[in-house]
Amino acid sequence: MKEMILVLIASALVNNVVLSQFLGLCPFLGVSKKTKTAASMGAAVIFVIMIASAVTYGIHYGILVTLKMEYMQTIVFILVIAALVQLVEMLLKKISPPLYQALGVYLPLITTNCAVLGVAINNIGNGSSFGESMVNSLGTSVGFLIAIVIMAGIRERLEGNDIPKPFRGMPIVLITAGLMAIAFCGFAGVV
Repeated sequence: MKEMILVLIASALVNNVVLSQFLGLCPFLGVSKKTKTAASMGAAVIFVIMIASAVTYGIHYGILVTLKMEYMQTIVFILVIAALVQLVEMLLKKISPPLYQALGVYLPLITTNCAVLGVAINNIGNGSSFGESMVNSLGTSVGFLIAIVIMAGIRERLEGNDIPKPFRGMPIVLITAGLMAIAFCGFAGVV
């Protein structure tokens, strides 16, 4: 149990998928303008990563390894993730149309969010058990949620500030992301 808690903390804070591995930057930078939208995107990513990790783990060990077709891993994982994102998109469109419209083009971008694929491939590559894979997936997706909500909060506060003209827009966002990455390095001593 203690090891699982360490894996959870390490994957959420120390090895943050966005700030230390630089995966999932497109939705991180694109959807982090408003806190509510960022939190919704983070929740959608948690859902997709958790289900994708479970399904890809089963497909890898149940089908690909059995048939000795491990070389098909990346293609199969991409197809599974794309199908899951379509499912999330249909659910959001039915359950919460305003949220569906707020996420806009970034919702389908979860399909190409390399964080989702990276977690699935890392779980298999590390030889993790199913339980460890799920804990790592939860920690990674919660880490994504934490990072995107913090970035959205900072961006909302930056709107009212007088930023020099060359730094307005994406330059200040990238500087902020870099400073956040440095700050998250401080968690390395925790685990």
